[in-house]
Amino acid sequence: MFTNRQKMSVVLLIVSLGFVGYLVIPAMDITAQDKPETFVTHSGAVVQTTGDILDPVYTVQEVEFDPQKYLREFDYGKVSHLEDGTTLREFTIIAEDDKMMEIAPGIFYNVWTFNGTVPGPTIRATEGDLVRIHFTNNGSKEHTMHFHGNHPAEMDGIFEIVGSGGGQFTYEFIAGPVGVHPYHCHVMPVEEHIGHGLYGVFIVDPKEGRQQADEMVMMLNGFDTDFDGENNLYAANTIPFYYQHHPIQVNTNELIRVYVVNMVGFDPINNFHLHGTLYKYYPTGTDLIPSEFTDMTTFSQSERGILEFEYEYTGRYMFHAHFTEFSEKGWTGLFYVKDGSQLNKEVYDYGS
Repeated sequence: MFTNRQKMSVVLLIVSLGFVGYLVIPAMDITAQDKPETFVTHSGAVVQTTGDILDPVYTVQEVEFDPQKYLREFDYGKVSHLEDGTTLREFTIIAEDDKMMEIAPGIFYNVWTFNGTVPGPTIRATEGDLVRIHFTNNGSKEHTMHFHGNHPAEMDGIFEIVGSGGGQFTYEFIAGPVGVHPYHCHVMPVEEHIGHGLYGVFIVDPKEGRQQADEMVMMLNGFDTDFDGENNLYAANTIPFYYQHHPIQVNTNELIRVYVVNMVGFDPINNFHLHGTLYKYYPTGTDLIPSEFTDMTTFSQSERGILEFEYEYTGRYMFHAHFTEFSEKGWTGLFYVKDGSQLNKEVYDYGS
């Protein structure tokens, strides 16, 4: 008899084959299907979707992930101040591992989440802040949080295993060094926990701040939907082709800052190529002086950096993996550059 995992693999393989047609025609004017569709997950839960490839994300628990919202959303925590003047930032993070997400039309994947999404929230602090994270594991498996950066050994998320079904642990450390860092579950097998989605971005700002910019986060991720040790789908911020269909609107002659983190598993390298302009690149973001001026950067697993650039001309410009397989399987998008007078400007809050 087949196990539930094997049955799920077969179902995902079948729907993956059906997804090929979507992969090869990522045009912006594709219309939605006329009727909603109903699917039964491996656990027997019934899930109904709109069938709309432009809005494909639903889960059994009806928790949605919006890549457009995630792009510019930063969690600065609950802020208070200690007697010595140190800024304390407190965060609450909850791990779960029972959600099914429709990561592409008709393709459901068992995602493991921090605060209900993949990636988890973008945590942000200033160098020298005291960061306190109240972590609860509501999953059925053991989980932890491991932060790249400086912290005491007992806060490393390696040996401090947090038990399932409500286990708790409080991580506390001084934010540093400056830069952009990943955080992720570090329970063995780490590849499985990361592959299912337990990761996120941790930004540490310099005390003197950075130049005002339109800031955004791009998590490069992939999904092995048939469990064969190879990714079938790739994306920037989880949903393949999302920014192809929903271009990111920016202004001409305005500084754009993108925090890029590569958490694609199985594949040893990934890259980021930008059309129409070049960017200043800050590896890991730990140095305030850029290392190069380029239009393509290669990332190994968990490698990250900060990109800064401006567009002089209006229009649509691609950004994508300069690796054909990745871009054809979803890791591609567009910047829609408009004149500043034509774009509804938003006020971006960079924290207090």
